[in-house]
Amino acid sequence: MDVATLMLIAYRAMDERVISAMREAGYDITVAQARLAQRIAEDGSRLVDLAEQAQVTKQTASMLVAALERQGLVERVPDPTDGRARLIRFTAAGQDAADRAREVVMGVEQEWNDHLGPHLASALREALTSLRELVDPYQ
Repeated sequence: MDVATLMLIAYRAMDERVISAMREAGYDITVAQARLAQRIAEDGSRLVDLAEQAQVTKQTASMLVAALERQGLVERVPDPTDGRARLIRFTAAGQDAADRAREVVMGVEQEWNDHLGPHLASALREALTSLRELVDPYQ
């Protein structure tokens, strides 16, 4: 199996754990919504930036944000640096959901670290970070 497929398997396993935990906690969130939400900056993000980072169209990002808004997880607020623009930011409930998702991610990473051992876990993180520098323009 090629390396990219192996990385995808791990990525999807993480997605499944996070989405499952979120649904158990009462959040009706899809994988696509979660992938977009995880890119929301602490002080908010513009829709166009979220779309670009999530590698979806602006229309798709808008639909995902609208679904998150209906659940009360995000809100659109004026951008203080540009009166014409709006920022998407977490509501208090959305921040709670994001914090819960982050806890699950950290727990899964700890399981992986325990399984791999400190040397391999560190080497894996270093190798993936190095690859990111090569392929990710949004780092």
